[in-house]
Amino acid sequence: MYAWIWRHLPGTWQAKSGIAIAVAIAVALILWYVVFPWMEPKVHFDHGVVNGEPTGTSSPSVPGPG
Repeated sequence: MYAWIWRHLPGTWQAKSGIAIAVAIAVALILWYVVFPWMEPKVHFDHGVVNGEPTGTSSPSVPGPG
């Protein structure tokens, strides 16, 4: 698949490398600033349930002093 993409990029190997790096950076930025923020409220990676008790930042598992 990567060979197919490389063959279809225009220009010399220097131009192909530049285009490939620019596309990789563009994809990373789109994921970082658009896709991941949109997905984060829908998928709660930091909210687990152990023994029926929610864990995470909302309910500490170890009570404080006092």
